[in-house]
Amino acid sequence: MATKQRGTGRTTGGPADGAGVRAYLGSFTAAGGHGITTAAVDPESGALTPLHSTDAVPNPSYLVPDRAGRRLYAVSETPHGAAAAFRLTPEGPDLLAPAVPVGGADPTHLTLTAGHLVTANYSSGDVSTLPVRDDGTLDGPARVLAHQGNGPRTDRQEGPHAHAVLPDPSGRWLLGVDLGTDSVRTYALAPASGTLTVHDEAPLRPGSGPRHLAFHPAGHLACVVNELEPTLTLCRWDADRGTLTPLGETPLLPVGAAGTDPTFPSALVVSPDGRFVWAAHRGHDSIAVLALDARAGTATLRATVPCGGHWPRDLALHPDGRHLYAANERSGDVTWFTVDPETGLPVRGGSVAAPAVSCVVFA
Repeated sequence: MATKQRGTGRTTGGPADGAGVRAYLGSFTAAGGHGITTAAVDPESGALTPLHSTDAVPNPSYLVPDRAGRRLYAVSETPHGAAAAFRLTPEGPDLLAPAVPVGGADPTHLTLTAGHLVTANYSSGDVSTLPVRDDGTLDGPARVLAHQGNGPRTDRQEGPHAHAVLPDPSGRWLLGVDLGTDSVRTYALAPASGTLTVHDEAPLRPGSGPRHLAFHPAGHLACVVNELEPTLTLCRWDADRGTLTPLGETPLLPVGAAGTDPTFPSALVVSPDGRFVWAAHRGHDSIAVLALDARAGTATLRATVPCGGHWPRDLALHPDGRHLYAANERSGDVTWFTVDPETGLPVRGGSVAAPAVSCVVFA
């Protein structure tokens, strides 16, 4: 790997940048992570080769690139939460400006929409918006929308815990997944002010602890992975009305597979053709492979395969859909798989060291 210069976002001694997609790995610097690591991606095998890293902001646990692939945005998952903008250069991500407070604690997820960066803040149970300037930097102060409610699990659901936020395929709405309130909220965003308002709230099964959401490519279905119960909830999405309707739950483990040890599903991705869903499962350290029937509105567990490490916090699919990546936080590595296009089964290809890794994105 190239030599890292602490806190600058610049590196020296790395190979020249070439054409093609790069992978960016977020990690927890408080647990020994390198911050944001840039990796080259082999287009045939999917293998990752680390090139550069920067610890310019603490705990950049989740990342999102802009559509042009010119900039990268990161949360700073700390009690005094913040977000930061980077310019993507051949020498790695370059911090554009000091991180901007999000007005919430421990932001765990972020998205870009309608000229704003939106974060889900886990510990404070709220969602924040920050305007994105023309030069890519973030403006403040943040506008914060607090969630209300709780759930039956007093150890994890004493109050709201916003865990993910993303736009719907139509671009008209934002959806926020809240583990603490067992619900998914639909928001309307006023682009001029950055103000969020709750348009609807879809209740999920009490105690399920929804964590992340991904849309079917046709846009009419959404898959929610639940952390407190090892299940996936399939939902109908109505973009015209801005409403989410649960259709049913599917176990992410075969009967009896969990044993007595606790398991905590974390992340999911949907295949580009909409036939498969993959969900990461911490504790069981596996990837669940589910078949989707979009017409019937059903999901069926087909198999589980080892994730290649310990505690898979995130899953990511390469833009070409051929390779799947598991960010294994506690074993400190990213494992890549080649996906069988007929069965959806991931076949392990290899892994690369990435201490305290928490997410993988591509740009």
